[in-house]
Amino acid sequence: MSIEHIRKLIEADMAAMDEVIRVKLHSDVVLVRQVGEYIINSGGKRLRPALVILSAGAFGYTGKYHHNLAAIIEFIHTATLLHDDVVDASELRRSKATANALFGNAASVLVGDFLYSRAFQMMVEINNMRIMQVLADATNTIAEGEVLQLLNCRDPNVTEENYLQVIRYKTAKLFEAATRIGAILSNATPEDEESIAAYGMHLGTAFQLTDDMLDYSGDYHDTGKNLGDDLAEGKPTLPLIYAMKTGSKEQAIIVRDAIKQGGEEGLQAVLEVIQKTNALGYTRQKAEAESLMASSAISSLSNSNYKECLLQLVTFAVSRNY
Repeated sequence: MSIEHIRKLIEADMAAMDEVIRVKLHSDVVLVRQVGEYIINSGGKRLRPALVILSAGAFGYTGKYHHNLAAIIEFIHTATLLHDDVVDASELRRSKATANALFGNAASVLVGDFLYSRAFQMMVEINNMRIMQVLADATNTIAEGEVLQLLNCRDPNVTEENYLQVIRYKTAKLFEAATRIGAILSNATPEDEESIAAYGMHLGTAFQLTDDMLDYSGDYHDTGKNLGDDLAEGKPTLPLIYAMKTGSKEQAIIVRDAIKQGGEEGLQAVLEVIQKTNALGYTRQKAEAESLMASSAISSLSNSNYKECLLQLVTFAVSRNY
């Protein structure tokens, strides 16, 4: 099932969120508008804001603030992408030139700052201290995750536990926040709030693990990324960590050297090691285990079309090819 089918239920809500984004992206500074509109309109799954709407719907919310919160989540996510691409010196995202490639690093960093600060202005308008606390904490944790990932770059000694911590900070935390604020907005019980937050955390982890797998198995036309982009940046993701742990001494050396050197020269040799050690199979198993925990976390929620979509998103997270 494609992400488009999953979103059919919330099509009107996503359109309302897009209108909020259009209004809130306005700035008298032309470059801010240009970069912001470019990155927002560059495609993407819009999965994180969709989780806000689905979570609120699952608890029967009937107001309008979920559109604003979905836009806030998208602004925070977009800001992280702008900063990520500068840090990684990326020139391509979703088969399109990155904002930093088009507008320069300085503009990308500063517009990322604008999106963060605009998101916090919008939080104040909602005037819910608990939601502000969740989003402030999440934004801070994401920044910590970015720094942890930077420290891990070109380090072949990163453990699976270290790497999972990066995933939970850098990626899963915003999934968790998106589902949690939907519950808070709907006045869900503390137990239901914790359940759907756990769902978001496990879903986000499964989503990132699948991304790690696709970096060594995906097709450019599907993913919009070149094979081995993570390796070129010296990122020790789970397929590499597992290959080093289970492969022969010679195979481990091949992967270690590729991580330390970065670049693309050792890609083919690394791909062979990944295949021989079944590192992608192991990564898929880990992603599927996280997806099962995500589904289990919301098993007690009342049945609804929204809950069904949340469960379908779990399947999508681990079965997608992009």
